[in-house]
Amino acid sequence: MFARFLELTIKPDTKTDLINVMKDQVLPVLKKCHGFFDLIPLEVEAEPTKFYVLSLWHDKRDAEIFHNDTFPTVRPMYEQFLAAPIAVKLCHVDESVTAKKFTALAA
Repeated sequence: MFARFLELTIKPDTKTDLINVMKDQVLPVLKKCHGFFDLIPLEVEAEPTKFYVLSLWHDKRDAEIFHNDTFPTVRPMYEQFLAAPIAVKLCHVDESVTAKKFTALAA
């Protein structure tokens, strides 16, 4: 399993609208991508302008294809909410801790 980790610095009071755009616009695009597994938004309670988005992929190749081919069309969906550029990190998911959960969900 592989993850794309986005760190967003957003404008104040835009989290609700950002989440709506993720549900209504970003998620439908992701669901059409080969290897997409799940999208997890992470709100930071202590920092109202920080927001993280974790997308899970079956393997690194799927995440890289999305990053190179589709993310350039998804990025503008986030831009109206941003106070700084998006930081993107590609991450290997160590499934040894959560293997049962991921195996059951992937089946």
